[in-house]
Amino acid sequence: MGLYKAIKESIRNTPPELRRNRLAEWRRSNSVEKIKRPTNLSRARSLGYRAKEGIIVARVRVIRGGRKRPLIKKGRRSKARRRLKILDMNYQTVSEGRANKKFPNCEVLNSYFVASDGQHAWYEVILVDGGSSAIKKDSKLKWISNVRGRVNRGLTSSAKKSRGLRRKGKGAEKVRPSRNANLKRRK
Repeated sequence: MGLYKAIKESIRNTPPELRRNRLAEWRRSNSVEKIKRPTNLSRARSLGYRAKEGIIVARVRVIRGGRKRPLIKKGRRSKARRRLKILDMNYQTVSEGRANKKFPNCEVLNSYFVASDGQHAWYEVILVDGGSSAIKKDSKLKWISNVRGRVNRGLTSSAKKSRGLRRKGKGAEKVRPSRNANLKRRK
């Protein structure tokens, strides 16, 4: 068995008590926290993480559940009683945005799911400092030094997934360039 396969197996077979203690510790910590090394090394490396200068990992806690609007009791408007807020963003995309807001000099490379309980979900976000000399010299990561605001423009992997851009061809005609652009074009 290879090293990364062994890491995957150990993460899959984490003892319940260790998992419980870890989640209790994460609940007490800040919602966005920089960590020394990834919890799931094999997953992080498959998404582009390298242990080098200019790459950091942040653990982000997101509250689970529906995104509700407050109940409006005054006035009569068509949308007044609609309490369910349609966000069109998954928890992972929300967590990437929060990590980018906390570390504004970095760009989000990718992220992955770590854990969840009844109230929260945790994701680890891989961030890259494009201004770092080590990143500019790296042939696989130097492209990110010329890019700004990937998260805000919905260009990360999880954002593309929530926008439906993993589908192609028949049945996905209204997805590109975006659902909103397609709607405007057809009006």
